[in-house]
Amino acid sequence: MTPAPAHNKPRIVIIGCGFGGLEAARTLRRADVDITLIDRTNHHLFQPLLYQVATAGLSAPAIAAPVRHLFRDQPNVTTLLGEVSTVDAAARQVTLADGLVLGYDHLIVAAGATHSYFGRDEWEQHAPGLKTLDDAFEIRRRLLLAFEEAEKQDDPVLRAAWLNFVVIGGGPTGVEMAGTMAEIARHTLSGEFRRIDPATARIILLEGGPRVLQAMPQSLSERATEQLRKLGVDVRLDARVTSIDGTRVQVQSGSSAGQTYDIETRCVVWAAGVAASPLGKQLAAQLGLETDRAGRLAVLPDLSLPGRPEISVIGDLAAAKSHEPGGGEPRSVPGVSPGAKQMGRCAAANILRRIQGNQTVAFHYKDYGNLATIGRNAAVVDLVSPLGNFRFSGYPAWLFWLFAHIYFLIGFRNRIVVLIDWASAYWSKQRYARVIADLSDQAPAHQPPHRPTQPTQL
Repeated sequence: MTPAPAHNKPRIVIIGCGFGGLEAARTLRRADVDITLIDRTNHHLFQPLLYQVATAGLSAPAIAAPVRHLFRDQPNVTTLLGEVSTVDAAARQVTLADGLVLGYDHLIVAAGATHSYFGRDEWEQHAPGLKTLDDAFEIRRRLLLAFEEAEKQDDPVLRAAWLNFVVIGGGPTGVEMAGTMAEIARHTLSGEFRRIDPATARIILLEGGPRVLQAMPQSLSERATEQLRKLGVDVRLDARVTSIDGTRVQVQSGSSAGQTYDIETRCVVWAAGVAASPLGKQLAAQLGLETDRAGRLAVLPDLSLPGRPEISVIGDLAAAKSHEPGGGEPRSVPGVSPGAKQMGRCAAANILRRIQGNQTVAFHYKDYGNLATIGRNAAVVDLVSPLGNFRFSGYPAWLFWLFAHIYFLIGFRNRIVVLIDWASAYWSKQRYARVIADLSDQAPAHQPPHRPTQPTQL
């Protein structure tokens, strides 16, 4: 049954409470509309710091906020916990997995993205990605259990396999994960084991391209590589993964005719690619639209779908272009949180323009630059400002990254908690969120190592 709109107000449904959906709902806070916000979790997640939960630096509540709490003072928003299974554009209805049907006058689809294994979905069980809190808990569990299993081993070959950690993908997530894992091995766990030295762990970062952080200028990319190697990370460029199983990662080095070798490992983290929500392909099939290789929908300049002005698509689900006020060639919008936020505000404002009978405006993305942390006192920043571009690295960049993330966190409490936790970790070099809650599917400790037919490089 489709609920009737209250007082005949325009009904706006927002799918997803990530950065884009959250900003869209907030932009409409004073509008005389009925908003239904649907998300499959009950919290908004600050994804840029998700790797900190995966590496035991922060607890989950420090980077997450309950959706209902966020909108407790916005009476025109109704929040629903559920997953949208279908969108019927002709009937202007969305159906949830539990069968609930909701009608809408305007729809904002901000369903986000998931992991992409480039057609090798069987790799997911061996190399989890990092998009949700569940992903972070699983990576943290595997990371900490690897050290625990290494402590049990008498066989030096098997012990070394447990102490090899592989991160696949040299984007911001991969760089941050690798640098933090190196800090855990060399500082956090120091003195806590009796049969192994955690500092002997190998952190291997595999990047298929010629450099890490390819969205940044080459000078900062090179600086990031230097800082990673200074932390003890083994950075391997032009290294393409060809196979992953429970005991090894197979890598092809260099060109297509390059050497193939195996890395014995029990802990692999995937940070190499993302794919748009399946809702994108569903809408494309229904409306006769096309998606790009990542499953994103091409949108019109005002972020609506061709032929469906009542449907706006934003965030990681949209292959959006930024249209400059002075004209010029539109440029692609990167899949980063500032882009999603700006799209959310633009889509919401355009809905209000349609309700008022006004013409919508094209989306213009304001690029403030990129930043990534590598580890303790190490980061790179590419800052875009009206005064020009500023590029710097090292300790000043790390401080800038730290305070920027604290500033953009959702909620005053989260900012205080994160600041205290980071200050404590900085001075003590400890990470106190090292809790393993699920041991039910713990890997056999004495599983014999895989013996590759190709040369092994460790």
